[in-house]
Amino acid sequence: MFTLRRASNHFRTRLHCLRAAAPPQTYQSKSNILHQISQNQPINLHQTQPHHRNFFTSQSDAKSNGEEQQRQQEDEGENLEDGIDELGDSSTKEEDAVPKAEEKEEVRTVPFSLFNVVASAPSRDVYAALDKSMEEIKEVEHVKIREVLHNLRKCKMYEFAYQLSNWLESKHLFICEEEKDYATRLDLIAKRRGMALAEKYMNNSIPETCKGETVYGTMLCNYVSVGDVKNAEQVFEKMRELGFPVSGFVCQQMILLYKKFDKRKIKSVLLLMEENDVKPTRFTYLLLIDLKGEANDIAGMEELVEALKSDGLELDNYIRAVLARHYIGAGFGEKAGEILKEMEGEGLEVNHGACKNLLPLYAALGKADEVGRIWKVCEADGRAHDCLAAISAFGKVGRVEKAEEIFEKRIKSGRNISSKVYTALMDVYVDHKLLAKGEDLVKRMASSGCPINRFLWDSLVKLYIDAGEVEKADAVLQKALQQWDKRKKPPLYKSFHVIMDQYSRRGDIHNTEKIFHHLKQSGYVSKIWDYQSLLQAYIKAKVRLMG
Repeated sequence: MFTLRRASNHFRTRLHCLRAAAPPQTYQSKSNILHQISQNQPINLHQTQPHHRNFFTSQSDAKSNGEEQQRQQEDEGENLEDGIDELGDSSTKEEDAVPKAEEKEEVRTVPFSLFNVVASAPSRDVYAALDKSMEEIKEVEHVKIREVLHNLRKCKMYEFAYQLSNWLESKHLFICEEEKDYATRLDLIAKRRGMALAEKYMNNSIPETCKGETVYGTMLCNYVSVGDVKNAEQVFEKMRELGFPVSGFVCQQMILLYKKFDKRKIKSVLLLMEENDVKPTRFTYLLLIDLKGEANDIAGMEELVEALKSDGLELDNYIRAVLARHYIGAGFGEKAGEILKEMEGEGLEVNHGACKNLLPLYAALGKADEVGRIWKVCEADGRAHDCLAAISAFGKVGRVEKAEEIFEKRIKSGRNISSKVYTALMDVYVDHKLLAKGEDLVKRMASSGCPINRFLWDSLVKLYIDAGEVEKADAVLQKALQQWDKRKKPPLYKSFHVIMDQYSRRGDIHNTEKIFHHLKQSGYVSKIWDYQSLLQAYIKAKVRLMG
């Protein structure tokens, strides 16, 4: 079992469980294209048994094939997989999906503003805020309570939604009546209290009559989100045994899982989609395009784009950004430039939303002037995501002073400042190895009252490691562990590993074992390279291994 740790939400995808299937004669040609591309792919998506019912479990353990990629992608904030929550709310059917603008309107019109009562409460004091509004909440209908829970989850306010659900249950103000109610509760438990408690709730609290496709889909989604290959496959097989239809959402979950851990099995999922006439969605194509790009298979990536277009799907700016990123990585700067011009469309004044993607891409091309031009367009509005992208982009092109200027302007704007803006500038300091500035930034953040998140702790660890100050990096990690709120995620896995690796190279057995112990205590599953670090420490210290 692997543990996937997601970082800040850079990837925002609006995908739900898509259940429509194309006519066989329409889908067949597109499916063949996907299969031909997967067969020509250099990362090897073969050796499957598509006609064997239990074809997932018949494969070799995905763990052995995904370890190296997991090590490279662990905790990266901009991984494509960070959109797992946006893949589809597994307890939300297609008819529940609402456009962003409608979503905000729905939140505003909830009777008595229960959403606002919860959302405006401190995260540690939601119960007290609800107690004060007990009488008003008693008058809220069940359907409206469901809407509030739905909206809180859409806003990624899982802890607030979890506490609301707990409070309602303890006060007997909301009783699960439908499968969707149980699925919502299950999802919140999984996200906020872990899969062990979610499994217990699934087994002991959900009636058999309510264990349908939605509940099982919720478990599958959450197993995928934590990288539990074995249990995800077991749930998938159970869904098939129970006769649930093979949906696009379920297949996307499995592709997402195997993209991370065992790419060879992706072809099995594509074959399954073909056999069940499940039409690939925009997100299916997005995953496969990104997969091709990671393999540096530019021709295959372009074939998939053509297949997407011929399937009547839109080549939107997010997919264009993925294409441009891979063109840049493969050295096709001219093609990347063409894609960026397409993203600008009729002009950034009209297509303002493209700025946050254009800034890092032009920075990756090393075009400082273009970064400046894009920032000039969006500077006046001062949107949070544009500011974050600009700080990072100017840092990438070597203009640290400009990144600091944007940071200062954002801080002085009087708006609510999240830890992300500090993290963005800290990343710039890490890239340029500016240790003193990084230390000052952390002190400033602490004095402002803004909580120091695990990404900023990790950046400070890296700054000390790059400066050769391992003991100070260790002290930072210990402080992060002391301040860790157990309801939230622990320090990043790589924070532990880089320190342990440095100690092992010194032959410092005591400290290597200490970090290894903290790693396990934080809930991470030890990986092969962790044991390799331990072994290296013993070898370097010339200590004989016993047992």
